Amino acid sequence: MNLSGRAKAVSKNIEGKSQEAAGNITGDLKDQAAGKAKQVESQVRNTIEDVKDNIQNILN
Repeated sequence: MNLSGRAKAVSKNIEGKSQEAAGNITGDLKDQAAGKAKQVESQVRNTIEDVKDNIQNILN
């Protein structure tokens, strides 16, 4: 398991949630969209780490 990759994903998710919340408070649609995009990026990073873990398990 690559903790660095997981940490980056968690960090990106928190960043995205914060940005989306700020956009919701201010009504800024760009911040809302950017925050949601960062959350999607976090999900992609987690999926990539899952694939890496599964490949590593197969090879071991």
